[in-house]
Amino acid sequence: MMDFVINRNLLRIGILAAASAVTQAPGEPAEPDVLRAGLPKMFAGSNQCIACHNDLHTATGEDVSISADWRSSMMAHSAADPYWQAAVRRETIEHPAARRAIQDECAKCHMPMSRFRAHAAGTNGEIFAHLPLTAGQPGLDRKAPTPAGQLAAEGVSCVVCHQILPDKLGREESFTGGFEIDTATPAGRRRIFGPYEVDQGRRRVMQSASTFVPEQHTHIQRSAFCASCHTLYTHTLGPDGEVIGELPEQVPYLEWRHSRYPRSESCQDCHMPELNEPTEITSTLGRDRHPFSRHTFRGGNFFMLRLLRQHRELPGVTAPAADLQTTTDRTIQHLQTQSARLEIKDPRLTGGELRFILRVRNLAGHKLPTAYPSRRCWLDVTVRDDAGKVLFRSGALQPDGSLAGNRNDRDPRQFEPHYRVIRRPEEVQIYEAIMATEAGEVTTGLLSAVRFIKDNRVLPEGFQKGTAADDIAVQGEAAADASFADGADEVLYLVEAPEEPRPLRVEARLYYQPIGFRWAHNLAPFDAAEPQRFLSLYQAMSTKSALVLAEAAATVKPESEG
Repeated sequence: MMDFVINRNLLRIGILAAASAVTQAPGEPAEPDVLRAGLPKMFAGSNQCIACHNDLHTATGEDVSISADWRSSMMAHSAADPYWQAAVRRETIEHPAARRAIQDECAKCHMPMSRFRAHAAGTNGEIFAHLPLTAGQPGLDRKAPTPAGQLAAEGVSCVVCHQILPDKLGREESFTGGFEIDTATPAGRRRIFGPYEVDQGRRRVMQSASTFVPEQHTHIQRSAFCASCHTLYTHTLGPDGEVIGELPEQVPYLEWRHSRYPRSESCQDCHMPELNEPTEITSTLGRDRHPFSRHTFRGGNFFMLRLLRQHRELPGVTAPAADLQTTTDRTIQHLQTQSARLEIKDPRLTGGELRFILRVRNLAGHKLPTAYPSRRCWLDVTVRDDAGKVLFRSGALQPDGSLAGNRNDRDPRQFEPHYRVIRRPEEVQIYEAIMATEAGEVTTGLLSAVRFIKDNRVLPEGFQKGTAADDIAVQGEAAADASFADGADEVLYLVEAPEEPRPLRVEARLYYQPIGFRWAHNLAPFDAAEPQRFLSLYQAMSTKSALVLAEAAATVKPESEG
């Protein structure tokens, strides 16, 4: 009977794997560049993994399928992300002499399989040659995608992450997409890493179905593993495409490493939450495993998930609408419960003045916000009288995604400073990273920037400003602000009160926006399809571009009333 079950399952694997194998364009040889270089086939489509790592449920019936979680994540859509495509196009227009190098560098982490494949064959990685992405969308551009194009469309897929070797992880040479993958082992014997020991029988089954051999290794559960792409340095380019500097574009791993969190929590603990019960990780010949890490990849880009859900016609968006909605909801729930707390401290109303302190506490293991510098948080503060009339408002979100009073949204040459004290409505506390060129001009062009002239993103607990390396240092007025310290920031608000004593209501919100107004609108001058398309999408969805992370309220009575 057992033999029958095993044979039936093996037949199921074979059918699914065959049905999901990467489709080859008619008349085109498989893996042409790699074959010319005499190298083995290194990657496969995610569908070969989905054949077994799907249809997974907990004892209570919750669907925890690895494929369903991954396919609606930003990892799966790293290549389809229309903002990333627009940003890369902008950089190639601004720096035409370096356009090939720019595409090669940006493909490292957004199209990693096609880029690694190209490098193994002795060529540069490409981006725009693979657009529009057509994997899973036959007939989109009336031609079948090439094997390289299909790998590009997979984004950050199963067989890139699970083939990364432990060598050099966490060290500088592994950053900016410097992960290593075995290029010598032939197809059929290539290793694929996971956290569990796999018995010989199941090893043979997986090898037969996918051509990969599972091997236990726990490096995929360490923060240094994520750091290979989420610690990113960009090269500042001169007028002729020459490198004139380097910018720590996003370094959440280094921020985490300088905090208290390495002693207690890894990246995966937050971004790949574990199930509380043993669960099978394969639907065929599966065994209960614990811990089981969900492949939800909870991040901060709820806006892009919303955009992909609403515009599933975009090339490369193949996840079902329901899955995208579920992932969006999970992301928002995570952001609103695990990111920040807001507290109103010491409110006093006396002598015609309302005084209170807003304390923003960072609950994350890195700066808030972190990663790509288009992200910002800010304080939206309203004071009302006892009749509901607004007496003061700082940081109001406008329908177009801009902030009332923010200098940078009004004028791309300016920016809002860090505040210790706010007295006027046009003063807005914005937690952000502002870049500048060699000439000191404010910019959103990554390859034109040489440094950050403002970085007051809220620090994680245990992050000491005085010992922080330059790449993660606080920049601007916040560096000398004693109330801007590890884990929190405090801002004093002084608001003129009515002459007639009456209770006042303070309402405060901490907002978060993954793509700030200026970062979207600075694409307007670039006359190319990708920048113009994204700007149009942003303008149509600007009212959904921000999210409230935390809020607090208090009614303050005149001190004479006790």
